[in-house]
Amino acid sequence: MRLMDALRRLPAPVTAARLAAETEISLRQLYRDIATLRAGGALIDGAAGVGYALTEDPVLPPQSFSRIEIEALMLGIGSLDHLDDPTLSRAGRDAVARIIATLPDRQARQAMHTVLRTWRPTDTRPEVAVDMDLLRQACWEETSVWIRYRDLKDRRTEREVWPLGLSYSPEALMLLAFCQVRQDYRLFHVARIEDLRLAGTSFRPRRTQLLRTYVAHRAAEAGESPPVLDGPLQNGHCSAGKTGRR
Repeated sequence: MRLMDALRRLPAPVTAARLAAETEISLRQLYRDIATLRAGGALIDGAAGVGYALTEDPVLPPQSFSRIEIEALMLGIGSLDHLDDPTLSRAGRDAVARIIATLPDRQARQAMHTVLRTWRPTDTRPEVAVDMDLLRQACWEETSVWIRYRDLKDRRTEREVWPLGLSYSPEALMLLAFCQVRQDYRLFHVARIEDLRLAGTSFRPRRTQLLRTYVAHRAAEAGESPPVLDGPLQNGHCSAGKTGRR
């Protein structure tokens, strides 16, 4: 979807290097993705070393969702407004606007008049003081951060951590990280991080394996089979069993 969006937005012909930079993938992956899109019916003119141009194919059907899929999509996007993260909320609104623009008229009207809504009590989530954009960027780029943290017993520590993922719940926003001081996994209440700066140490490409190991350990502690890890945190949640430990 990112590649198709880039082909539509950028002046043609678009070089492979520009497309790879826009979609944050390697040139080898870009060439594979171009071949996959072409195999799926997209008309993409050009070649490596020349540039690419997208020719919209009128025989390709528009995006289509069932009524309940539309409701689920809008419910998920609507829930972002309860996370007190303006950047994330704006990204959700922008994404859903693009999706609605590609739907047939009947389904677009359904998306504008959904019956499912999200709600949560006010003032349940502690306010976050640190730069969430910076923290997300560190997660994406697999770069360590330095934090000053006040734990649940009001003890303050300073440490360098490898940020692995963020977990949202109605009550708290948690950061799962690999602590360089303790050489172990730790969960931090983001609202209790008093200061955060980039430390600059890259831990790429260890993030995925660290997450898989964490999930496997948690499953073993619970006497369960390890789940398949499909995202930053399994199902977007994580246990707070080590929160606040020094």
